[in-house]
Amino acid sequence: QVQLVESGGGLVQAGGSLRVSCVASGRTFSSRVMGWFRQAPGKEREFVGTIRWTGGSTYYADSVKGRFTISRDNAKNTVYLQMNSLKPEDTAVYYCAARTGSGLATIPKEYNYWGQGTQVTVSS
Repeated sequence: QVQLVESGGGLVQAGGSLRVSCVASGRTFSSRVMGWFRQAPGKEREFVGTIRWTGGSTYYADSVKGRFTISRDNAKNTVYLQMNSLKPEDTAVYYCAARTGSGLATIPKEYNYWGQGTQVTVSS
């Protein structure tokens, strides 16, 4: 099992920045890829971005490309989502997820473990 705990969410004004973190524990060696998703009220869970632990390859949704950056600290088993130029439509609960497969995946069902989520609210 892999346990994931997100932190760092909060309230920010439009145009501002926020960084959320995800710490992995447990059988972390089984996790090869990490992903970030978000879910706004009444909407389906949406892919944000993904990163591979080894090598750090990333892939982003078009809606966040150029504004959001995913990074990782392998020594701390931590993945970060740096969010800049935030917009009100970025408001959602942000989840990190871990995948045992090696490919960068964009679909929730391809991830094996999930965190509890952290709320990000962007005011206009």
